[in-house]
Amino acid sequence: MEPHQSHQSLESLARELAALPPSLGPVRLVGIDGHAGSGKSTFAGRLAAALGGAPVLRLDDVATHEEPFGWPGRLRSQVLEPLAAGRAAHWDPYDWVERRFGPPRVLEPAPVLLVEGVGAGRRALRPHLARLLWMETPREQSWGRGRARDGRELSDFWDGWERAELAHFSDDPSRPFADTLVHQSGTGYEWTSGASATSGTGASVTERDELPQA
Repeated sequence: MEPHQSHQSLESLARELAALPPSLGPVRLVGIDGHAGSGKSTFAGRLAAALGGAPVLRLDDVATHEEPFGWPGRLRSQVLEPLAAGRAAHWDPYDWVERRFGPPRVLEPAPVLLVEGVGAGRRALRPHLARLLWMETPREQSWGRGRARDGRELSDFWDGWERAELAHFSDDPSRPFADTLVHQSGTGYEWTSGASATSGTGASVTERDELPQA
């Protein structure tokens, strides 16, 4: 399958995602995964705009200093279970400055919900995704971007993050299960979808973790 490109392609990708069957109650949950610094947030924002303002759940707001990847249970109870039942989700975003959870936010069961962040394609989420997109930016390049963006004052944080991310993807990789690989170029985005996108075992072997349905 040939890669798609440019801003018009984002609109066509948005139409493709909106036409998918719901995967979480009435919601089409679309994961955007990749290494830290790979451009997930920017891409998610542009794709959300192409979807007419689709909500974006950022996993940076779900993770914590102490548990960068220990959030599946909290995400399930606060977000996945309510949306699966067709109800609004009430979840507590983490404040990275105050190092505590902030005031609750409400997330309505929109037709398409983008969930972006490292681990968006982990095994705990895959059964509930309508599509998994992976930002195809090499790890070292991604981490270099992130370090340059955050500056020297966060170098210790990045040292710890890199170790945690390596351990996470070693135990629970996302890329082999991605439906679409997204490449960032100087003129926009290109992506490859379908069986040719990735190699490895597909999501068919993922055990389904059942949630209550609407």
